[in-house]
Amino acid sequence: MSIPRFLDIEYCQTEDALFPVAIAWSLADGQMKTVVITPEESWLPEDGDLGDIDLLYLEEQGVPLLELVQELHQDLPDQTVYVDGIDPDELLVDLIFSAVSQDAPFEVAPVSELISGLDSEAIEDRRRQLLFDEGLEPQLPENGVYALLLLAQEEGLLDDL
Repeated sequence: MSIPRFLDIEYCQTEDALFPVAIAWSLADGQMKTVVITPEESWLPEDGDLGDIDLLYLEEQGVPLLELVQELHQDLPDQTVYVDGIDPDELLVDLIFSAVSQDAPFEVAPVSELISGLDSEAIEDRRRQLLFDEGLEPQLPENGVYALLLLAQEEGLLDDL
C-alpha cells in the first residue's frame, strides 16, 4: 500500500511578514522529517517585528533554503502532498522554492481531497481531537503531520503506524 505523503509548515505572520520557520513532511515508509528554516533576508519585516518568533534561534538552528529544497526534491518528487488545508501551506511552499528560483517537485493538496468521506470541517475537528488525545502541541509541524497520518490510518488509507 502506498502511504500518502503529508506536510505541515509552522510560520511567522505579522502585519508586514509571512514566512515559514519550520517544516515537517512524511516519507514513503511513514517516517517523518522536521527542519527549522533559516529565513531569507527579504522575508524579514523592516521594523524587525516577528511577534514571538526568535530570529537568533532560526539563524543558529535553521537549515539554509537550498539544503531544504534539495531534501524535498529527494523525498517528495512527483508526489501529491496533503496539508491540513487551514494554513497558507501552498503559499509558504511557493515562498521556499521561489527563494531559490525553483519549482516545487510536488503538488500541494488539502487532505479533504484524500479523505472524501468527511467534509473539511469534520476533518479539521477530528484532526484537532487527535492532537488533543495524543497530547500534542498543534503549532509544531511534526505534530500536524503525525495527526494527519493518524487520520489517514483511521480512514483505512495506511497500515498501522
